[in-house]
Amino acid sequence: MTIEERAERAVGLRKAGLCNCAQAVAAVLCDQTELSEEQIKAVTAGFCGGMGTAEGTCGALVGAGAVAGLKTGGAATIRYTRAILSEFKASCGAVVCRDLKALPCPCEDCVRNAVLAYGRVMGLE
Repeated sequence: MTIEERAERAVGLRKAGLCNCAQAVAAVLCDQTELSEEQIKAVTAGFCGGMGTAEGTCGALVGAGAVAGLKTGGAATIRYTRAILSEFKASCGAVVCRDLKALPCPCEDCVRNAVLAYGRVMGLE
């Protein structure tokens, strides 16, 4: 599956109400980790709406960062997460949920762009 197909699958999961934003991103990238889709959805369940609906850092971005941490085993994860954040911000215009909503950048666009940013940074095609 291409990174674009993953991104559209993540959007579909979010639109169907099967996942929140963080879960949708992590679910389509779970093969990058040693966790099952259900396990990674459980790990990322509380990050929607900007961390527990507090409108902080976008949950989709947090989901991508969580997968990066699992993929790298914590080695250089900050570097990868910063790069993902930078790619995401270039696409969406912000990284904070409250700011994204004000732009407006719908959650589906955030989910899509988080998956695509992860793909660019981590070298997925």
